[in-house]
Amino acid sequence: VEDQAENTALKQIEEKKYFEKYLGKYEEVYLIGIEFSKKDRNIVDFQWKAV
Repeated sequence: VEDQAENTALKQIEEKKYFEKYLGKYEEVYLIGIEFSKKDRNIVDFQWKAV
């Protein structure tokens, strides 16, 4: 949610390593970070990264 610094969604996924349990199971793993704005009630940032 937008009250935090930018790019926090993808950073949180990487720091907490939510993706690790999928690394051996699938050929490709993508991290997807989507940030929302409480004020605008809409998506304000979208990032993805292949692991």
